[in-house]
Amino acid sequence: MLRKLYDWVFSLARHRHASRSLAVVSFAESSFFPIPPDVMLAPMVLAKPERAYFYATVCTIASVLGGLLGYAIGMFLEPVGMAILSSLGKADTFEASKALFQEHGAWVILIKGLTPIPYKRITISAGIFQFSLILFIVLSVITRAGRFFLVAFVLKRWGPPMLKVVERRLALFTVLGLIVLVGGLVAVKFIH
Repeated sequence: MLRKLYDWVFSLARHRHASRSLAVVSFAESSFFPIPPDVMLAPMVLAKPERAYFYATVCTIASVLGGLLGYAIGMFLEPVGMAILSSLGKADTFEASKALFQEHGAWVILIKGLTPIPYKRITISAGIFQFSLILFIVLSVITRAGRFFLVAFVLKRWGPPMLKVVERRLALFTVLGLIVLVGGLVAVKFIH
């Protein structure tokens, strides 16, 4: 199944509407969609390395705009926002998250925005906790651009050899990604 998904996404990278699809996925992931844009960004950069920074720009702009939707969901549709957070398993830690956001909101956005943690957790929480909208936008631009441009740079620089390794060891990289994700979550939990 993982191989089929990878092949399908990689085929989208060569489609003439790939940039639009990337924008839609980036926008939706920041507010409600479960699949991160990296799943499309990586194969698109590997397929067309000369467009790496264009794709990173598309991801950044769409992700920040989608983040504004997530913020609005949290601010104006709190029950919907709580339902989304519940589906991610985060509604039960609401009070702890609120205290963390009130004390270290900017750092939460900067740190978690760079990780594979679903960005919708940050955007919806920022709206629910009424974090400064202007600061939210600035931090979102910084963190999302940092993440997507780093992915684009690494894949553009070392892409073709990396693609062969990833294709050969797809399951291993998936497991390693999950370990990094869980490790990041544990580290963030112990920081506060």
